Amino acid sequence: MQTQVCETQLSPKAGQGRSGDWMHHVIALLDAAIGQLRHEERAHGTLREATSLLRRQVDPQHLEGAADDGIERLQAWQARKVLDYIDGHITSRVLVTDLCALVRRSKAHFSRSFRGTFGYSPHAFVVRRRVELAAKYMLQTDMSLSDIALGCGFVDQAHLCKLFRVVIG
Repeated sequence: MQTQVCETQLSPKAGQGRSGDWMHHVIALLDAAIGQLRHEERAHGTLREATSLLRRQVDPQHLEGAADDGIERLQAWQARKVLDYIDGHITSRVLVTDLCALVRRSKAHFSRSFRGTFGYSPHAFVVRRRVELAAKYMLQTDMSLSDIALGCGFVDQAHLCKLFRVVIG
């Protein structure tokens, strides 16, 4: 029933105006869902990440302006730079101090802004990205779980399994 309501609200806007109008509508729906899921931490973080990714695609300037909801965020260029660094170094050690240096922010300021932008602490975000990469390798390769774990930046297979349960399960 709820899905039908969302579809009917979305479909009239999908074909009208600019091609990105439907994305703005999806962002508004995701923002509303975030507000409704304050106590569901995992869903909240995932929705915030999806909203952030969509927002960067639709309106890259959005993150550069002042946040209208009072949440501190990284600017668009900072978010892109940090994501590129994390993805480029995902298999090795990613230190918060290195991320701070990229965008020239203090550790506390960077951590607050990072959480406001992506919905997770920097460490939790990196762990999530590593688990997602490992899951991709599990589905697309015949590599052993130990090799996948080492190739994704985990200490060993047990470390991957433990974090996989936390992130996915």
